[in-house]
Amino acid sequence: KLNVGVDTIQHGVEGLTYLLTESSKLMISEIDFQDSICVLGFSDELNKLLLQLYLDSRKEIRSILSELAPKLPSYHSLEWRLDVQLASRSLRQQIKPAVTIKLHLHQNEDQTAQVLQTDPSTLLHLIQQLEQALGEMKTNHCRRIVRNMK
Repeated sequence: KLNVGVDTIQHGVEGLTYLLTESSKLMISEIDFQDSICVLGFSDELNKLLLQLYLDSRKEIRSILSELAPKLPSYHSLEWRLDVQLASRSLRQQIKPAVTIKLHLHQNEDQTAQVLQTDPSTLLHLIQQLEQALGEMKTNHCRRIVRNMK
């Protein structure tokens, strides 16, 4: 009926979907949305219709996006134990340390536990990497990205 190819319609729908989801995800203002669609070269009437569509559906789009987000487990508590093997039958003087960690997690209403075991040097390396990641979160670049994600 439209005398337009299927690919053109598919790309138009995908583009409109992307525009609305990204705009809703970032909760951009009316002025920013108008600036975003102004460069597309549509008529003023179509720009107003797109703005109205965005304003009417952004809360619903955000609720759908929040439902689609994966529900990750959250931290509840941690137990740890240090085991050291001092000798064995074949080796009388050996020191073999091991750190055992039991991580209790909540996911929805379920509580699960994960048991992990590592040597102290690997654990120290993991701690250093996590501290480095936390330090990265304090940079201006990461703060700007996190602010835009909300």
